[in-house]
Amino acid sequence: MEISHDVWEHLLIEIPQVRGDDAVERILLASVKENVATLLHIFENDIPLENLEGLSAANEHARRLAQRDISVSALIRAYRIGHWRFLQWCLDELSREGADDVVSAAVNRRMLKVSFGYIDSITEHVIEVYRLERERWLLSRHAVRAARVRCILAGEETDLDSAESALGYRLRQHHLGLVAWLPGLTGGGAGLVRLDQLTHRIAKELDCPASPLFIPRDEGLAWAWLPFGAHSEVSWERLSGVVESGEPSVQVCAGSVQRGIEGFRSTNREALRAQELATAASPGHRFTAYSQVAPVALMCKNLPDLRTWVGRVLGPLAVDDEQCAQLRETLHDFLATGCNYTATASNEILHKNTVHYRIRKAETIMGHSVRAGHTDLEVALLAVKYLGSTVMQPSGGDTKVRRRGGSPRHRR
Repeated sequence: MEISHDVWEHLLIEIPQVRGDDAVERILLASVKENVATLLHIFENDIPLENLEGLSAANEHARRLAQRDISVSALIRAYRIGHWRFLQWCLDELSREGADDVVSAAVNRRMLKVSFGYIDSITEHVIEVYRLERERWLLSRHAVRAARVRCILAGEETDLDSAESALGYRLRQHHLGLVAWLPGLTGGGAGLVRLDQLTHRIAKELDCPASPLFIPRDEGLAWAWLPFGAHSEVSWERLSGVVESGEPSVQVCAGSVQRGIEGFRSTNREALRAQELATAASPGHRFTAYSQVAPVALMCKNLPDLRTWVGRVLGPLAVDDEQCAQLRETLHDFLATGCNYTATASNEILHKNTVHYRIRKAETIMGHSVRAGHTDLEVALLAVKYLGSTVMQPSGGDTKVRRRGGSPRHRR
């Protein structure tokens, strides 16, 4: 049918994602023919839209795009653009018929109402077909990859050429390991689709030279490796920005950029360490980088002892209330600037005298100088920053800590 071929050719021009794959192009043509024929059949026989059932070629087209990692937006655009092209043909044909204005207006109204109703109905249907196939495809496609990854992470002897071929991912490069999850339970694999999409958005934002390796762990948890090629630098600000701008239910942890098969293993271990910290934190953080929390992450295996140690280092400053939080923030910035009052005041947009006051106040509460036990103090403040109330004393509770002079490290 001439109209179907014209719509199909127009779609190939307008939507580059569906070009170049013979199988996808053929099934797209079959879907166009099926949809055009169905819509014309509806026009001719006045068939109610609610009586329509799924179209086999349209369903197969949606499934094929899901399997090819072609985004659902390409599927939706195909229906919008195809609809517009189809209407052009219909309007041209109506014009050639030379109908009077009354008949032409009535036909136009019916044609627009029916065709838009049809497109609305069919796109809702194929989007659901796409979603279900994407979930199934992710689970089945990654099953083999997951088994190979488990062997690599376990330290088993690995043939790099064979492993790279099976994974579709180069092991002889720099990698950044991620752990991404949805804390709430997610049924039916929908969570995996969301995590997979987020992983690809992160890879795109960081200008990764190839697709990431995405390995589902369950229906709401996945491990991933971002390919960095020969580069070893990562913009944590850009990475965090992608996570923070996405849906609020997703949490992501990252290792550090490392090279080769050993780096592949190590960056994953670091991401898992960061995840232990993130899941223990109250409140939790959307994004956690291991390089920024390494000392605390390594201590998360024993939270009761960590809480005791933080209380010993910070004393009553470890209380979970607004005043102590304000003092801890200023103290953290003060240590980060090398105990520079002017730089701290500039960072916090405070008067220098206010910084002096807060530091003296913190020292009074802790019972020792800020410069005493400098390293322990920094780590304790880092623990409070990322773990929150998990390692603090509740406000208004029994928070008395005996104050003594000297370094906190001498009071272990």
